[in-house]
Amino acid sequence: MSADPAAIVERLRAIEDELRDLAYDRLRESVDTGTVLAEERRIHQARRAIEKAIRLLSPEGAAEDPE
Repeated sequence: MSADPAAIVERLRAIEDELRDLAYDRLRESVDTGTVLAEERRIHQARRAIEKAIRLLSPEGAAEDPE
């Protein structure tokens, strides 16, 4: 099964948006408990990984990736 990289990038962008919204929701709900803050950190880390995948898969983003 081969997928078009552009289609994958679009799906990743939607996932990244969802992760950003989820992180903001968790922060709004939190009372700064350790559990909530740890969950927010994991969500943020996942969102950064998705952003990196978008850069790597996007034709315009692959050339500017510093890693």
